Amino acid sequence: MDNAASDGVVRLRAREILREMARTLWYLRAILAGLLLLFILLTIGMYRYGGPVETANRTPSTMAETVYFCAITALTIGFGDVVPTSIFGRIDAVLLGLIGVVFTGLIVAAAVRGVHEAARRAGAEA
Repeated sequence: MDNAASDGVVRLRAREILREMARTLWYLRAILAGLLLLFILLTIGMYRYGGPVETANRTPSTMAETVYFCAITALTIGFGDVVPTSIFGRIDAVLLGLIGVVFTGLIVAAAVRGVHEAARRAGAEA
């Protein structure tokens, strides 16, 4: 164990990484809340004006299916079982995808910062 410390290897603790990640997400809370609000507004817009339909039987989607479609689109999975049929719906779907990419990027950035800060603090203590 002493050999590892003399080689400059620093052990990181998951608790410290998660604490730093949570601190970063707390600083970003206004941006994340704004993205969530925008997601909700775009989901409501999709339901009202996007004309989402199920591809299996071409029937109008329920609110639950629309929320499912919007979540799958924001996560950039896109199964294709529910699709928008209006121009507004297609633009809305693109915006939902962009929101999902930004949201995911912020979460990943917070995780990377958490690892970086935990490593910096652990290195300072060693």
